[in-house]
Amino acid sequence: MPKMKTHSATKKRFRVTGSGKVAYQKSGRRHILVHKSEKRMRRLRAKGIVSPQFEARVKRLLPYS
Repeated sequence: MPKMKTHSATKKRFRVTGSGKVAYQKSGRRHILVHKSEKRMRRLRAKGIVSPQFEARVKRLLPYS
């Protein structure tokens, strides 16, 4: 049986952590950073974790992760 293909857009946006959760980088840290508060920037620094309802959908697009 041939290898399954990984969804290219999904592999660029998500990664599976060691515990099996799906993490992503939060948006809003690319430009115009001077106008954003330190509190907001500190929260954006942390990785986002995908909700359990959406997690199965992302994992299906990443077959070997």
